Amino acid sequence: MPVSRGWKIGLVGGVSAGMLGVAVVGGYNIYTALDGAGDGWSATSAGANPGGRAAAPSAAALSGKEVSHTAHAFLTAWASGRTAKAAELTDSVQAATTGLAGYAAEGHVRSVRITPGAATADGERFTVTAHLAYEGRQSDWTYASALTVDRDADGHPAVRWAPSVLHPDLAEGDSLVTGQEQAPDVVVTDRRDAVLTATRYPSLTRILDDLTARYATEVHGGSPGVGTYVRKADGSLGATLHVLKKGTATRIRTTLDASVQAAAEKALAGRSEAGVTAIDTRTGEILAVAYTPSSGTDLALLDDTAPGSTFKIVTAAALLEHGMTPSSPAECKAEDNYGTGRMYHNDTPGPHNAQATLAWDFAQSCNTGFIRQAGRLPGSALRDTAAQFGLTEAWNAGTPVHQPDVPGGGGPDELTSEMIGQGQLRMSPLIMASVAATASTGAFRQPRIVAADLIDGPVAAPAGLPRGVSGELRQMMRGAITSGTAGAMSGFGPDSGAKTGSAEIDGQDTTNGWFAAYAGHVAAAAVVHDAGHGNTTAGPMVAAVLRAS
Repeated sequence: MPVSRGWKIGLVGGVSAGMLGVAVVGGYNIYTALDGAGDGWSATSAGANPGGRAAAPSAAALSGKEVSHTAHAFLTAWASGRTAKAAELTDSVQAATTGLAGYAAEGHVRSVRITPGAATADGERFTVTAHLAYEGRQSDWTYASALTVDRDADGHPAVRWAPSVLHPDLAEGDSLVTGQEQAPDVVVTDRRDAVLTATRYPSLTRILDDLTARYATEVHGGSPGVGTYVRKADGSLGATLHVLKKGTATRIRTTLDASVQAAAEKALAGRSEAGVTAIDTRTGEILAVAYTPSSGTDLALLDDTAPGSTFKIVTAAALLEHGMTPSSPAECKAEDNYGTGRMYHNDTPGPHNAQATLAWDFAQSCNTGFIRQAGRLPGSALRDTAAQFGLTEAWNAGTPVHQPDVPGGGGPDELTSEMIGQGQLRMSPLIMASVAATASTGAFRQPRIVAADLIDGPVAAPAGLPRGVSGELRQMMRGAITSGTAGAMSGFGPDSGAKTGSAEIDGQDTTNGWFAAYAGHVAAAAVVHDAGHGNTTAGPMVAAVLRAS
């Protein structure tokens, strides 16, 4: 539902309890009931005192007749506008007087009609039709409520007073108010102005709340409505109970695409601990964000785990910038190390390929073929290339995201680990979708979820990749689809490329599955925790999102 920015309640003219109109209760005249000439509660029917209570207090359980007569007498007095009389029939005269008067004045209730319903063991259910009038606008509001009859401190039958007698949504200290919104409701929309709701898109729950809090006062448009609301004991306003005039909402437009978002939500159905993100490669605009469970950590934007071999996109770019080509020899062994450092193995052991090239290693995701090239990346070479992908600057995306960082070594073993997406590297699907986008276009465009003019502060703007490097990366990412591990993208055309990943995580039985790809002007990436190979776990999610783009 729309989110309210806040309210001001205007009291125009007010209304005293005595101004409430006369109503009919259960088909008999209220005055007859009060005067004791009919079947209602009266002084004579209780054998009595001037207040209409039983003359002799008692500790015995109330009879059904006592409960019924007390309930009807209270409802009759309330409906007639005789709030003082109604309050006297409760166990808390002062609180009831205040509550009934406030209901009329602050609620702008001009009259009430009350219809008794089913009797309960100690009270009665009833239906209220309140006639509201506010600044020339009138409306009838019908709702159900209930009351309980018990003995008061003196032993007399009395309505047990609580604000819930006036309306069941009122807790202790609450009251009803009718008034005009201080500002219009706020809704969040996709790029084509379709309203986005957490009910339809559960993964957006956190993001919708965040965007509303951030930008509700930054956008314009909309008109306030008029309604009846719960005012909490602390002065804040709660639920809207009745609308007299609908307002028009102020709209926060995002870069999201409802159809792509729906595909992302569907792609993750049945999976736990997974996240997927899609972005427009031309602008960096975020098109979809989905993760499971939707009540858990946002694994699409905030995941901070090793990206595995999807990071070889960056490593390959670094190697291409330092003298290699896709056809450069890069022998692939079942296990190997660089110098005297850590021994590495491949996620899927295969035959030794002495004739392997960099492109072959990339397509087959050969770890050893990459780490053997560590000597080509001295000093900060890997980090310098990562900077061209925007991975060494803070991102200002318009909503919280995990910030990228590439330590860039710190020792031979850390460098070789980072080259294959392990070590101290921590990424999210959003970051890896951006890496795929930068590879496809050669230019880094910082991801964002709202219009650029709404974002406060600078955005990352690195130089991007050399033209030749971008072309060679596209060639290698295309090869991963046609002759490598990225078969989940089979069927996509020549303007597509991908990279799989399987990241080892301490304490997990299996690896995290990763997949990053682009097709046309959309890039996407996904992770599935503790699930195994990226091509069979995260790959189908990415492919489904790209098909919907």
